[in-house]
Amino acid sequence: MNLGYFNYPLPQNEPVLNYAPGSSERDILKKTLAELKNQSMDIPMYIGAEEVRSGKKQAIHPPHEIAHTLGYFHAGDESHVKQAIKAAMNARTDWAKLSWENRANIFIRAADLIAGKYRSYMNGTTMLGQSKNAYQAEIDSACELIDFLRFNVHYLSDIYRQQPISSPGMHNRMEYRPLEGFVLAITPFNFTAIGGNLPTSAAMCGNVVVWKPANTQVYAAQMFMRILKEAGLPDGVINLIYVDGPTIGKVCFAHRDFAGVHFTGSTGVFNQMWKTIGENTGKYKSYPRIVGETGGKDFVVAHKSADVNVVVTALLRGAFEFQGQKCSAASRAYLPSNLADEVKRKLIEGVNSFTMGTVEDFSNFINAVIDEKSFDKIAKYVEDAKKDPKAKVLVGGEYDKSKGYFIQPTIIEAMDPKYVTMCEEIFGPVLTIHVYDSEKFEETLDMVDDTSPYALTGSIIARDRNAIELATVKLRDAAGNFYINDKPTGAVVGQQPFGGARASGTNDKAGSILNLYRWLSARTIKETFQSATDYRYPFMSGK
Repeated sequence: MNLGYFNYPLPQNEPVLNYAPGSSERDILKKTLAELKNQSMDIPMYIGAEEVRSGKKQAIHPPHEIAHTLGYFHAGDESHVKQAIKAAMNARTDWAKLSWENRANIFIRAADLIAGKYRSYMNGTTMLGQSKNAYQAEIDSACELIDFLRFNVHYLSDIYRQQPISSPGMHNRMEYRPLEGFVLAITPFNFTAIGGNLPTSAAMCGNVVVWKPANTQVYAAQMFMRILKEAGLPDGVINLIYVDGPTIGKVCFAHRDFAGVHFTGSTGVFNQMWKTIGENTGKYKSYPRIVGETGGKDFVVAHKSADVNVVVTALLRGAFEFQGQKCSAASRAYLPSNLADEVKRKLIEGVNSFTMGTVEDFSNFINAVIDEKSFDKIAKYVEDAKKDPKAKVLVGGEYDKSKGYFIQPTIIEAMDPKYVTMCEEIFGPVLTIHVYDSEKFEETLDMVDDTSPYALTGSIIARDRNAIELATVKLRDAAGNFYINDKPTGAVVGQQPFGGARASGTNDKAGSILNLYRWLSARTIKETFQSATDYRYPFMSGK
């Protein structure tokens, strides 16, 4: 093995392209969008060496243009889950024994392919399939996905370099094995990068994977799978299948070779998965690794010393980029009474300046929410707030699904700090604010800490250093990613490892070395050069 490769250098973050008018990247992306819209894709599952078409076709429609069909994917059933597990286990031995350098090269090459000739296709499939504007797609399906692939190679090389000391007459070494079995990756619709990272981080460590993306993310997921194949990923290492949650859980969580799950999704689903795995523990060869990032009810707390424009910008971007469909989105805000009127006025002006519509019009800041189920759920929260005397809709509140799943960015003012939209995750373009007595900052921090069961992201906005220190200490357990004078979204691989605790997940920090340890099983090997030939010790001599 080439030990020099253990020193794979820390990469630089992939530069974000701006897609400004007249730029070459803008022209390329627009051409790609037109190309994708003018074809109807027939999307198979990828199991082992096969492209599997079940004949049970499901249409893919852009959330912002539901009359258009981008293509069809072939839905699977129990038989395809079993087929995927078999393919994975058949590939396991050869993949695990492949040298680390050759495993790593596949993912580095995939990153280069995305950075180059496939950048517009990763962004284009994300834009059309998930209704992300050009910038939101760029920072996700291009930059973050590239960073996950490159940085994980660096972090894994750091792990492999960590070796124990050896005393004279012996040599000790640590072998970092893949888990014994297969890993199940279950990925969400909202980030293409998460869809790519969850299966590849486990595979990079030598594991084989069954990957189930959300149906609303299949369009981009299959694009990434094709890139992995082109980069040289062997058949069966990652198997991409499209089945419903109960079906994949029924088969995988009862399988003797189930070794772990890498999950991003709802807290309720994760809780049920954990319960099922616990009940089935006796069936497994080893204790499965359970890694999950779930929900959030993310906060912004403004201190009386805050810069009003910083508060307003953090909320407009943090709450409404990608229609609030980020686990980290600013969902509840606490405004001090001395600044509240000015902040509210500027928030209303900001929301009223938003343009909303198709992703193909690059002037639009707001696009559609992901599907009808999400649309209906969000709309109900808004309607309930309109009727409740404890709440007031300050701006927005309108919605229409005749052409696409469009919901106006909405700001609710809650007179009760425990009002339902201050506590429950909505996952849409809805921000709830509460005005507090500016002289009761510390009491407000206590309220922020105990209002929600989640602990994913949060931010404090203040110019007073003592206020920043107080918030940092008192909110220590309230957010796994804590921001000072910024929005609570936009974690960058290598800069802000992402994950939360409490009901927000296991906090295994995607985009860091911590996550990769979860997909390795260490074996300590000691070799003795001068072996003992007598059981007696020196102290036993004499009386």
